[in-house]
Amino acid sequence: MSFHIDANTALYGIIGKPVSHSLSPAMHNEAFRELGMNAVYLAFETDDAKGACLAMRCLGIKGYSVTIPNKEKVVCEIDSPDEPVKRIGACNTIKNQGGRLYGTNTDWLGAVKALEKQTDLKGKDAVVLGAGGSARAVVFGLLERGVEVTVANRTLEKAQRLAREFGCKAIPLPEANNVSAHVLVNTTSVGMGSLKGLCPLSKKGVQNYDVIMDIVYSPLYTELLKRAQEAGKIVITGLQMLLFQALAQFEYWTGQKAPEDSMEKALKMVTGHDTL
Repeated sequence: MSFHIDANTALYGIIGKPVSHSLSPAMHNEAFRELGMNAVYLAFETDDAKGACLAMRCLGIKGYSVTIPNKEKVVCEIDSPDEPVKRIGACNTIKNQGGRLYGTNTDWLGAVKALEKQTDLKGKDAVVLGAGGSARAVVFGLLERGVEVTVANRTLEKAQRLAREFGCKAIPLPEANNVSAHVLVNTTSVGMGSLKGLCPLSKKGVQNYDVIMDIVYSPLYTELLKRAQEAGKIVITGLQMLLFQALAQFEYWTGQKAPEDSMEKALKMVTGHDTL
């Protein structure tokens, strides 16, 4: 369905730096087209969280996706952060209702929904690699689903701080090769950028998990996921998490059910992948 832009077009966007690589415009604009909504979603490259929130109020921008480096910075700029934002300490979604800014975090929902599409989480255990902002969201989501979580990080002290805050366990990252759990989620940058081709687990360590998810989506299949596939494990890519967090964002902004099939199709087209 085509759409046109006029004086009544609702404006949404993503704020971050950089954002030129963002896949969010493709997904959300396709959702607006599919539902016949007079709305458009743009990418705004900025690390000025305060200024972006002021612009949202002044210009009547309806909703933001928030990415690096703004997720933590916007928390003190919004009026009503919800409980996930307070617990995680980061906000990736803002909606503007009459000049009042409400914030939530859909990263944890994206991770959980991607996992739940492939496996039952209730009563299971998981190891989360990393202790940064993404790890906080994943740990929060897993605990919300009743999963017993262990955090593994290169710097043990950082893992211990996160574990104390959320009431879970902490181990040095190499120990993740020696423990067993139903789920493993990698939230580190190992496997992308300058670390492409590297793997946070040994081939033997991969054998200790049934379901392996990597939040990295470029490349789609990291070395970790390749090893998991070779070992016959259930594999979940970072694009699946990206899709599910975007679906939750759309519904938070609009109150309408997100057109999952259309948004998934848009994601496949823009990335050139037949599957997520």
